[in-house]
Formats: sequence, C-alpha cells, structure tokens
Amino acid sequence: MANSITSLWSQTASAPIALPSLSQSVTADIAIIGAGYTGLSTALHLAEKGVSVCVLEAQHAGWGASGRNGGQVNPTLKYDPQQLISLFGTEKGEQLIETLTASGDLVFSLINKNQIPCDPVRNGWMQLSYAEKGVTALHQRARQWAERGVDVSLLTAESSQARTGTPMFAGGWLDKRAGSLQPLSYVRGLVNAALKAGVSLYEHTRVTGLQKEAHQWLLSTSTGATVRADKVLVATNGYSDQLWPGMAQSILAANSFIIATEPLPPSLAETILPGKETVSTAQRLLLYFRKDAEGRLVIGGRGTFNDPQRPEDFAHLEKSLALLYPQLKGIGLHYRWCGKVAITRDFLPHIHEPAPGITLSLGCNGRGIALCTSLGKHLAERLYDPTSSFPYPVTELKKIPGHGLQRFYINAGVAWYSLLDRLNFSH
Repeated sequence: MANSITSLWSQTASAPIALPSLSQSVTADIAIIGAGYTGLSTALHLAEKGVSVCVLEAQHAGWGASGRNGGQVNPTLKYDPQQLISLFGTEKGEQLIETLTASGDLVFSLINKNQIPCDPVRNGWMQLSYAEKGVTALHQRARQWAERGVDVSLLTAESSQARTGTPMFAGGWLDKRAGSLQPLSYVRGLVNAALKAGVSLYEHTRVTGLQKEAHQWLLSTSTGATVRADKVLVATNGYSDQLWPGMAQSILAANSFIIATEPLPPSLAETILPGKETVSTAQRLLLYFRKDAEGRLVIGGRGTFNDPQRPEDFAHLEKSLALLYPQLKGIGLHYRWCGKVAITRDFLPHIHEPAPGITLSLGCNGRGIALCTSLGKHLAERLYDPTSSFPYPVTELKKIPGHGLQRFYINAGVAWYSLLDRLNFSH
C-alpha cells in the first residue's frame, strides 16, 4: 500500500524525461515560466511556428496542478452559453463558446498526433444534482449547448443511477464532448512533443527576477544563469508567487483533495460508471469522480487551505464516498493527495498584459486540462502575432481585496457552502 499522502498519478504515469537545470545563460524569442498545461501547450504551438522558446520550471514538469488534478477533460467554463453572451456580447461570446467547444478536440488531437500514452477516454461528462430542483437548471444548460450543436443527453434519476451505480442523484446532463486521461502522463507527453519541436526546457530552475533591459527581458534564476527574451509568459497559476507584483494576490489558491481506491473487483466495476464517463456534482462544494484505466475509483473535492498531512485530513471525501457507494465498504483506499486550483473572483480565466512583452495567464478554475491546453494554443498565436484574433478576455491585473485573508475566506467558504448544500440550497 502507498504511504498516507501519495498521488495515484505519480505512481502510474509514463516515465519522465530527464531534463537539465539551466547551467548557462541563454537567449530566446520567448521565455515561458511554468511547465504545466498552459506553458507546455504555448511552447509547443510556438515552436511549430518556428519561434525559439525557453521553458523554465521551478520543480519538475507537471509538479503543480497539471500533474495532480482529477484527469477530467471538460470543455466548458462555469457559465452557460447565454451567460457568456450577456458578459461579452454576441460576437465575442460566440467566439469564446466556439473556442471552448474546440478545447476538448484540441486535447485529444494532440494526444493522437503525438502518440501520448495517457489512457485517453472520451465517453462524456455528467453534471448531476442531488435535488430535483437543481435538475431543471442543468437541463436548461444542456439545451443551450444542444442549440449550438453539442451532443448532449438529459439525465433523469433513473438514467443517472444506471450510469453511475448510485441512487443519490435526481438527474442532470451528459456532455459527450468530454473525457478523461492520466493527467501527469499527458504533461510528460507534451514535454516530449515540445522537445521534438525544438523547445528548450529546464527543470529545477526557479525564476527569481524579471528586469527590462533595452528591448528585452532579463530573467534571473535560482541557478545563477539568466535568460534573455523578447517576450515572457508567466503560467504558474495556483502556484504563483511574487515574481510579478500583484499576480499572486489576483487569485485564490484553493486546495483540491483527491482519493483513489484499489482497482474495483469486476462485480462492482460492472455497475459503477460502466460507461467510463466522468462525473461532477452541481452543488456549491462539488465532488468529481471517475474510474482510471485500471478500474480504480478516483474522487475529489475541495478541502481546507492547509495542505493535508495525514489520512484523517481526507475524511470528508471518505464520507462522501461511503454515502455515494456504500457497496465499496472494505475496498482499500491506496492513494490520497491534493493540488492547488487557481480561482478567480469571476470564475473566468484571466489573461493580463501588465507591461510590453509580459503576459500572465491565471485562473483555470478547475477546468485546467481542456482550458489551459486551449489557452496555450491561442496565447501562442497572440504572442506570435499580436494582431491575431484572441478569443479569451484580456483584462487589467487587479488584486483581490483583503487577499491576505484568503486562508480565512477558503476555510469559511468551505464551511458555509457545506451548510448550504446540506440544506439543499444548491444551484
């Protein structure tokens, strides 16, 4: 059995590629800070355009949320299509909706094109409500996507139970654009593709300073070597620090806790998610779950601000698992881990350009695999040609008021929304 805080993905991922630290100063057209989905996708798409790219990672590729998430590929934001139209207008809103729909296709096309061994499955994502009153809103959401040609299904209590193996849900919808994968293996596949495309990638090289010199940016690093680049993309998301003023204070870095069972015996595997869809709940404190390639049940949800230190810190997920699937009593829980999700105040991705040649990309809001892969593609196009059409909003960098109290906000929010969910005030 794995130890008390061990990631399933780190134990089952494809082998990492040995990457060096930056040992001597270099020059590139574009420097990228962070080797997660956003940084690697941007680097790959830039290199394919013939741009020289240098990626700098403080730990190792996929060390942050890109290698620790639930592995769900959901091509949506937390807004319905009509809400996006209201926020951005018809033209910009429809462009964003079209881009989101294409984000799932982009992930799976990159996997196929680069032969990435990451256990991809594309059988859809179910968003489900415990309460009947929540089903109406989910059906309305599904119809909005269906009007735009998306293949969806409306789910009743009966069809939800048949697909999930639990009677706990009143219904919801199935988005057939979605799927799942081994998230750390996907990262490592992107690393391999980027290297083949000519990207220079350095691990264990923390960027410690950004300074403008003439028409270039000088990046100081923890190794003592430097990088000079015309443009810089900072793609550190929930693990952002003080490298750029106000960046870390513009998001809430919330922990997402995950547990995974041992592989389910055939008698249980045949009734629990037999179609290999992924699931998330529509309650405020959402749960998300799926099966991995070996038939383990992986379930995650929000947790406290503090990083977990012992198995008891995951008790809330174990209780949820027992409520959903009492038939799993006695099945071993072999893995427990967490990662930080970058949450923005408006639940939208935030692209900032606070100085000429500097781009910040923040705020996956729990949609990292599809969203950040897509952001990478479109950021590459914008960095390559600033006049090109860009589907995501570019906004001013703003600190969250009272950000120093984020530990209080997150812990209080977890408690408050947990109470609302128990009172069935979910939306």
